[in-house]
Amino acid sequence: MGNNHSPWGSVAPAAPACSLADVMSEQLARQLDEENNAFPTLTESGADLLSDEAPDTTSDLMLAQMLQMQFDREFDNQLRREEKKFNGDSKVSISFENYRMVHPYEDSDSSEDEVDWQDTRHDPYRAEKPQTTPRKGFTGKGKNITTKHDEETCGRKNTARMDNFAPEVHVGDGLGMDLKLSNQVFNSLKQHCYSEQRRSAKLHEKKEHSTAEQAVDPRTRLLMYKMVNSGVLENINGCISTGKESVVFHADGGSMEEQPVPDEVVLKVFKTTLNEFKNRDRYIKDDYRFKDRFSKLNPRKIIRLWAEKEMHNLGRMKKAEIPCPEVVLLKKHILVMSFIGKDHVPAPKLKDAILGLEDLKTAYYQVLHMMQQLYQECNLVHADLSEYNMLWHEGKVWLIDVSQSIEPTHPHGLEFLFRDCRNVATFFQKRGVSEAMSVYELFNAVTGLNIPVGEEDEAEFIAEIVALEKRNEDHVQRRGKKTFPVASEDGSPPLQPDAHD
Repeated sequence: MGNNHSPWGSVAPAAPACSLADVMSEQLARQLDEENNAFPTLTESGADLLSDEAPDTTSDLMLAQMLQMQFDREFDNQLRREEKKFNGDSKVSISFENYRMVHPYEDSDSSEDEVDWQDTRHDPYRAEKPQTTPRKGFTGKGKNITTKHDEETCGRKNTARMDNFAPEVHVGDGLGMDLKLSNQVFNSLKQHCYSEQRRSAKLHEKKEHSTAEQAVDPRTRLLMYKMVNSGVLENINGCISTGKESVVFHADGGSMEEQPVPDEVVLKVFKTTLNEFKNRDRYIKDDYRFKDRFSKLNPRKIIRLWAEKEMHNLGRMKKAEIPCPEVVLLKKHILVMSFIGKDHVPAPKLKDAILGLEDLKTAYYQVLHMMQQLYQECNLVHADLSEYNMLWHEGKVWLIDVSQSIEPTHPHGLEFLFRDCRNVATFFQKRGVSEAMSVYELFNAVTGLNIPVGEEDEAEFIAEIVALEKRNEDHVQRRGKKTFPVASEDGSPPLQPDAHD
């Protein structure tokens, strides 16, 4: 501390003191005048306030613009004060925004990045954060105690919470107005916000929420990922085929604790586009196994019912040892089945299979036997049987696509069976199988009903079928049962043609 160095650097020497007489002397006045003349004369008043980068004020236009800008700024400030005074603490405010003079100020580098008229440091509309309630739940002491349930405190908090609403919900700009929303109003607004979000979600493009051609929606994709993650599937390889009601994918099987999983499987994803199913309700609406559940479901859940229906039908067919895919797993509207084919190559449809006459003859008798088994042992009618829904693999015919299959007691069951018989008879007759029966003979061979065939009159034959269906439906209603075997318990089968005189 010996040396007297100042921590603020070197101190300038103090000016020498002079007496009042010296100050008043003419000599000192002349000296000051000379020093004043030594400075360069300023061209304009107030130039000492301008920096080196200040605009040139020699132009009268530039000077007028600067003065106008300063006047506009003062006018805006005055207008802002009047607006604040006019509105006071009112919840509904009047804005003077349209009367402001908007100009880029001289200190603005970019008109895009600057706030046009607000000074953000003294913004009268700055959001006032609500006072936080301490952990103990109240503030103050004695009579001045304020709990977290205080009406004003809750009102301010509710107003602040409106900032958390979704961006598409316009909550207004009531900042700085000390708005207080009651719990009832806030809850109503919040509920409206959620409702609007749900409504807007429904309006998204249908392809985002439905399985389309060779594509799946996010929900379906998530279900497929879960199957891979759980080890049921090793991987999903790609789309095999698409139809009116479903998309079929090939996958490599994994493992399950309950049952073995085949090396190759298919995922049948039922389409969630509802328009494909509008004309297919009759297959399930009048099916006695699903009738009660059908009426209580919305259209999207009905699609899951289709997958469940196919699973049950395949289970019946497997018990009767009819060649068909084996069910591995059902997950909502995704049905995992064994793959009919080899080395990622699906078996060809009967329509596309290149068969000799002997193979065609073998295939015909196989189809005939399978139709009889379906009707008599499984108590089912395929209802969509054609060369498109039969595969040729390992020297035999395999039945697929049985989601629409119904029981013969269905109000239109025999009509669907007659249509199946027509498709099968027409296909094999066109392929030159001489043993192929006519549609009427095939129908009687499958059902065992022996409906008399007149002069090949189809209208008369169908009328007989409709009459049988009507008697069968009346029989079901009298007995009060949803399902019953083709031959009734009392030995008098309801599916018998009327006796002809």
